[in-house]
Amino acid sequence: MSIPGPRTPASNVSLALARARLGVWPVVFIVMAAAAPLTVVAGGATTGYAVTGVTGIPIAYLAVAVALGLFSIGYVAMSRRVVNAGAFYTYVSRGLGKVSGVGASFVAVAAYNTMQIGLYGGFGAVLAGLLEDWLGWSVPWAVCAFAGWLVVAVLGVRRIDLNGRVLAVILLVEIAVAVGFAVVQLAHPAGGKVTFDTLAPANLLGAGIGAALVTAVAGFVGFEGTAVFSEESKDPQRTVAKATYRALAIIGLLYAFCAWSMSVATGPERIVEAAKTDGTELIFNLVAPYVGSFVVGVGHLLFVTSLFAALLSFHNTVARYLFALGRERVLPPILGRTSTRTRAPKVGSLVQSGLAAIVLGVYAAMGWDPIVHLFFWLTVVGGLGVLILMTGTSVAVIAFFARPPNRDGVSGWRWLIAPTFAAAALLWILWATIDQFHILLGVDSTNPLRWIFPGAFAVAAVLGVAWALVLRVAKPGVYAGIGRGANSVTIEPAAPLGQPKPAPTASGW
Repeated sequence: MSIPGPRTPASNVSLALARARLGVWPVVFIVMAAAAPLTVVAGGATTGYAVTGVTGIPIAYLAVAVALGLFSIGYVAMSRRVVNAGAFYTYVSRGLGKVSGVGASFVAVAAYNTMQIGLYGGFGAVLAGLLEDWLGWSVPWAVCAFAGWLVVAVLGVRRIDLNGRVLAVILLVEIAVAVGFAVVQLAHPAGGKVTFDTLAPANLLGAGIGAALVTAVAGFVGFEGTAVFSEESKDPQRTVAKATYRALAIIGLLYAFCAWSMSVATGPERIVEAAKTDGTELIFNLVAPYVGSFVVGVGHLLFVTSLFAALLSFHNTVARYLFALGRERVLPPILGRTSTRTRAPKVGSLVQSGLAAIVLGVYAAMGWDPIVHLFFWLTVVGGLGVLILMTGTSVAVIAFFARPPNRDGVSGWRWLIAPTFAAAALLWILWATIDQFHILLGVDSTNPLRWIFPGAFAVAAVLGVAWALVLRVAKPGVYAGIGRGANSVTIEPAAPLGQPKPAPTASGW
């Protein structure tokens, strides 16, 4: 038996995520939970009808699924070449260069944090409403939000496969309820006739379809997180690909089916009016006469658990981005440390929880509306950030595979044609999003917020680029390791007893 040497400042164990703990379906469950299917069906689809006035929301979901499917072809091809929890950050770094990659990383951290923290507003407000209706308890929304925060904070530092099991149970039940409600709606069509008007491709050419596509894109945010969990999957080269395609297909079909069924139950000509009148209660009001109050109550409860599942999933995503940046010394290296017991990115998880607590505390102290100013505004802004990242990543994929050694065995369809179409489609949707952002925020076109929120991502990108340039001059060792993942860290060997420790070979902070 050998005697272990002195402990080094950072070990391979403390700088590594858990290996081989996630199969295809656990990854699917985690990223689909981020998309929050029941929340999108009950809130996103009805809001899309009401805000845009477009009846083609179901076909918009299918169109967006096709566009994101094209994006996924190049995204998955790159995931087979580059296995790194940094996902968008790493892909942009490897495709468009280290400076652009760090800029993308700052956008990613801002976008996913904004999305995750915003969800606390919906969770707290909806749960407080249920407690008032069911038990007569008048509980402030902030108390409910912090209760959810506590559970997320605890689960965030536990084993990722435990998180996967929790999310799987929640997700399967909420999908079952969403599909069940849709079937009930189809069984009771308006006028006694099932129509397919809202699924007609002609709707994609109508006025206002740009806003409808923007609304649809927001419902898919989260599916792209498959690559974030690549280092923890059992077979990264296959798991990410299968999980991405399965999650996208399930989400796209579910959204389109449920949005269409609502239009059948109200009648295509009345769906917009009904959505404006009933809002997020539309899906529940349509089935209430046929399923009873208990089942509707279960649906409302699952609305809350859907929000919680999204909170936990996005929390895990943020923690892993911070881990990837800390491991490569782009941010303080302590963020790249994991729990020696659970292999979870402990420090990144705690930092995300701390930031969320501060924001929640500010909102509670200022008395700001948790639904409009926290849930709706921040999730819309976060979705915009992810759309920016997907657009940039499509271009990065093309640039990465344009170098001959990288594209060995990769067809032109996967590295050039599909990503080119995806970049064009996403760029158009991004333009439409920014052009109509005031509609999404529910403010006047002259309101400065329509430019302040999108501009925040431009500021984040500029700060990231500036920081990368600083690293290139001040810390060339750190700069050289950007985008390399675990390979960016060289661990100091333990010095023999009685001898001085050799000079470190890893780039310090």
